[in-house]
Amino acid sequence: MVITDLLYNHILSSFFVVAGTIALFQLIAMLQSKLNAIWLQPMLITILVIMAILLWQDISFDSYFTNSWLLNALLEPAVVALGFPLYQHLETIKKQWKSIILVLFIGALIAIISSFVITMLLIGDYTIAVALSLKSVTTPIAIAIAGQLDGNTAITAFAIILAGFFGALVGPPWLRFIKVTSPKAQGLAIGAASHAIGTATVSNISYEHAAYSSLALIVSAVITALISPFIISFLASLL
Repeated sequence: MVITDLLYNHILSSFFVVAGTIALFQLIAMLQSKLNAIWLQPMLITILVIMAILLWQDISFDSYFTNSWLLNALLEPAVVALGFPLYQHLETIKKQWKSIILVLFIGALIAIISSFVITMLLIGDYTIAVALSLKSVTTPIAIAIAGQLDGNTAITAFAIILAGFFGALVGPPWLRFIKVTSPKAQGLAIGAASHAIGTATVSNISYEHAAYSSLALIVSAVITALISPFIISFLASLL
């Protein structure tokens, strides 16, 4: 009976946590659409509201994480779903793959070098410089690389989230402001700079945005994983 009660309470708690999180996200998304307010980024506002509730009610993150297991389980199929628009534009991408890889390689190179050098010149801390140089890569790969290079993995995770939200909020209007109107170019730029969060945002614009942003996310991660250890080690020996 005790085990049954505990199981029932766990299922009930999980239901309320998952349903509440989804409802909050959808509510903010509806408000953003109705008010046309770019700053009402659903993912960012949802995280901030949940953080405030957890602190207010003195609920540990571990407890929330345990009860939101269903949402975490949906992450993998959600990532796979990003591959569908990529598949839809596969033929066009095949014709442009050389240019796409070259552009993403240059972008990754500039992002790593500029972040590392500027951080070292301004702060002079190697661990922070490594962390910030990996800010535009998807979280699992960036944290793994940062750990191998003795970077601060906590700052890496924070920088990735910040880059993702900043790109999602500012990226699309900034690209339109500088007259970059091509869905392909916008998708590649957001995917390379703001990884999954940016990709999820531009996916709401069109399937073409989603396809090229997903492609940039994947290719940039691979390129960064391959070149960042050599570039960072080389730069560290010079500075």
